Amino acid sequence: MKYQDNMSQVATLQPDYLGFIFHESSPRNFEGTISELPNTIKKTGVFVDKTVEFIAGQIERYQLDAVQLHGHESPEVCKLIKSANVEVIKVFSIKDEFDFSVLTAYEDVCDYFLFDTKGKLPGGNGYTFDWSVLNNYPSTKPFFLSGGIGLEQLEKIKEFKQSPASKYCYALDVNSKFEIEPGLKNIELLNKFKIQINARH
Repeated sequence: MKYQDNMSQVATLQPDYLGFIFHESSPRNFEGTISELPNTIKKTGVFVDKTVEFIAGQIERYQLDAVQLHGHESPEVCKLIKSANVEVIKVFSIKDEFDFSVLTAYEDVCDYFLFDTKGKLPGGNGYTFDWSVLNNYPSTKPFFLSGGIGLEQLEKIKEFKQSPASKYCYALDVNSKFEIEPGLKNIELLNKFKIQINARH
């Protein structure tokens, strides 16, 4: 999210999380004021290889409830951030395959994993990876599914939900496929997606 009026509109759809990107080179970089949001919505800061001090500062400034780490953050960094009493979501990017052994070191220092599509940017690339890779997911930690999810993926999501890969899928992370421009969400499309997801599941 980037614009106050848009945040308030999206909040009426009652998402579980709203993301705010703190990454200067991103067209979605957030520097504004967060609207008053319902307590049911978790304000989530998205960071890429930032210092613990910078992340802690943004947690305090914006009263963040969760932090999504999109870079090469170590387990030690995750542990330090988790001690700030926020949810820690560690992102891992997948293309055609993935070495799940890298997750082991993060098991005890993250609340969730997030699997995104490996691309040129650390997120917001707008296309999906092969979700069947997650059939080999060895953990019981709940995860977010991300990467180019839009209305055209509804049937694919239905199939995914019926596969072993979805057992620990906790949430769907949507972004670029619902944008009018970077950081500005299309409320009509989001509402349509929400209605159809709920109707199918």
